[in-house]
Amino acid sequence: MSVLRDPARAADLLVWYDRHARDLPWRVGPRARANGIRPDPYRVWLSEIMLQQTTVPAVKPYFEAFTARWPTVSDLAAAEDADVMAAWAGLGYYARARNLLKCARVVATEHGGVFPQSLEGLLGLPGIGPYTAGAVAAIAFDIPATVVDGNVERVMARLHDEHTPLPQAKPILTEMAAALTPKERPGCYAQAVMDLGATICSPRNPACGLCPWRSACAAWEAGTMAELPKKAPKKRKPTRLGIAYLVRRVDGAWLLERRPDSGLLGGMLGWPGSEWGEAPEEAPPIAAEWKALNAEARHTFTHFHLRLTVKTALVPMDRPPERGEFVAAEEFDPKALPTVMRKAFDLARGG
Repeated sequence: MSVLRDPARAADLLVWYDRHARDLPWRVGPRARANGIRPDPYRVWLSEIMLQQTTVPAVKPYFEAFTARWPTVSDLAAAEDADVMAAWAGLGYYARARNLLKCARVVATEHGGVFPQSLEGLLGLPGIGPYTAGAVAAIAFDIPATVVDGNVERVMARLHDEHTPLPQAKPILTEMAAALTPKERPGCYAQAVMDLGATICSPRNPACGLCPWRSACAAWEAGTMAELPKKAPKKRKPTRLGIAYLVRRVDGAWLLERRPDSGLLGGMLGWPGSEWGEAPEEAPPIAAEWKALNAEARHTFTHFHLRLTVKTALVPMDRPPERGEFVAAEEFDPKALPTVMRKAFDLARGG
């Protein structure tokens, strides 16, 4: 394995970044940094948690809403769990929201509302792994930490013409990224490599003619850019079935149930339902005359596809549920539901 260690490469990329850095709501750009404006570690951390397995366009409105409502880590730490989970609804991967609260509360109570300014200290916080710790250390504190996301993996694989498939290639690509990480301006450099992957060295149709690293790129020389990074064949996702029960009371209230903190959609409000599996058993939350809709609510999670049969019912005021609680119509906000539950709601509303 040949690892590029030319320090001039980082300098070339920083020149490009100074001209072409993306304007992002959580970023302090290169010109502002040069004028002494430092990034807020809270905003860096929040954005990095939100961006895990989620695109920049999807994250932007959530980030802006969170920072408007909870402008500091101490504000977030003091928030009600239900409010944070509702604000996160639709962003997916809900364990991130639970870990977000845990981390904010540790920073607020054990660190005086100030993020640790070392890689080791950041790694000691709940929900922060090597990638997030490296990103916060580099971007917020200019520590020369190696930051490797999907964009950086793609850039490194092409720069070195590395054909080992992912995920096996991760340690190889991390070593390559570490070899190029400079001690000068490591925060800008970390963002520059990510921007290069997001805008120039893109998954399809990379704009090699605009790349500041083209002259050093082994894949460009070999003509293998479109093949990289290699990926191991994906396993076929299984399909699970379930039933969602959407109950409305005659006064307009909806029957909702908060899912257990552990597991998929943990801590989120949703419709009472059956277990998800190959042959779900009926599990109505209240005695009612159920109507099954002709359409299914379909959703894909990381490891499986889900198909929900949607059943609806209207019940009188004096009928208590066996589980869940009725939420008054004026307090019910479908936007606070996770995506799969909103899909079921949209079907019920249209049916």
